[in-house]
Amino acid sequence: MSSDHPTNVRHRIIAVSMLMAFILYLDRICLAEIVKSASFKSDVPLSKEEIGRILGAFFFSYALFQVPTGWASDRFGARKMLTAYIVLWSVFTGMTGLMSSFAGLLVMRLLCGAAEAGAYPTSGAIIRRWIPLQARARSSALVAFGGRIGGTLAPFLTAWMVIELGHWRRPLYVDCVVGLIIAALYWHIVRDRPQEHPDCNEAERKLIGEPPVEKPIPTGELLGMLGAFCRSRNLWLNAAGQMLVNIGWAFLVTWLPTYLKEQEHVEDLQGGRMVTLVLAFGMFGQLAGGWVADLSVRRLGLRWGRVLPMSLSGLVAGAAYVVCLQLDSAWGVVACCCVVSFAVDMGNPAIWAFMQDVGGRATAAAFGWGNMWGNFGASAISMLVPYMLELGKQGGTGQRNVFLLCAGSLFLYSVIVWGIDATRPVLKPDAK
Repeated sequence: MSSDHPTNVRHRIIAVSMLMAFILYLDRICLAEIVKSASFKSDVPLSKEEIGRILGAFFFSYALFQVPTGWASDRFGARKMLTAYIVLWSVFTGMTGLMSSFAGLLVMRLLCGAAEAGAYPTSGAIIRRWIPLQARARSSALVAFGGRIGGTLAPFLTAWMVIELGHWRRPLYVDCVVGLIIAALYWHIVRDRPQEHPDCNEAERKLIGEPPVEKPIPTGELLGMLGAFCRSRNLWLNAAGQMLVNIGWAFLVTWLPTYLKEQEHVEDLQGGRMVTLVLAFGMFGQLAGGWVADLSVRRLGLRWGRVLPMSLSGLVAGAAYVVCLQLDSAWGVVACCCVVSFAVDMGNPAIWAFMQDVGGRATAAAFGWGNMWGNFGASAISMLVPYMLELGKQGGTGQRNVFLLCAGSLFLYSVIVWGIDATRPVLKPDAK
């Protein structure tokens, strides 16, 4: 190819990042489908409360390790660390299939969550260095789209593999092998910066622009970075927003399969198809959201252009949960959950781009800070659902209370995001 034409290495990097996100979500969601299978129930009899703790454990450790894994990627290199993260969570997913007790499953999900924690923060840092500002939201949307493909296919693929392979353990081994293959591809294709990639020519580097060469934050400055995070109104509002939006969204990937089976009496394979449909709408939401977020910034400027898509997504998703309260059919609830999935994911590219806007040389760590609080919300809803169902059992209001909690969280999210400002970086630029 002529040196006058860009080599488009950045497109390959986005493509392999989409594959990474695919297996990330496949491994994250598969257990919610597995725990309701007949082979799992006969092999590992657990109460609903224990299942809730196992499902919530993933989100808890995933949240807790967001900042440490993000900082490690900023400090030691995104390519090296994300390859290691993919290998680790793939191995832990495979090892989950070896467990036969509540304690063993709990430990494996905690370890899997910790390993997956660095995936999106590190991808955010890679996008910031390889993609110009005006295309960051769309590139972020594509990576998240890869995750939603994995999440969309996970319920159906997992249910299908459990049936075809004859046992709940075997799909986990398959997921492990696929993850290790993707880790090898990521290492081969990705470099931390355009200047370090042997296939990236001068024309492509010129198109990308000159991302600032920023000194990584050493261990000795880690407490100072955390102090800056704690003093940032921007990051606290973003953290609260992510916590609230995940309370509303995580129901779809944790308890919706069980709800469809136990409340609406849907068979396993049909339930897998329904959840797949719900998450498929999220895929389209991601793509629409990337385009909307970039257009919004061009029309309204950086601050309000980031805020508007987030706020609208919370309003629409919250309203869809309210409509669920009026419905008594499985397909009606599924239709509303499709709207929730689309609306929440439509706002995600703006959230990703915001963290890249303000993160500076600590982009992955700042990304991790927001994701940490967001996944505390996902962990909370995973564990709260069985208790809310039990509390409302006598009056028959348990599921109604769950939908109200999800709706209220999303409405509150749509309000508080108006306080964030993408033009205000968290850290001062590194002095050269």
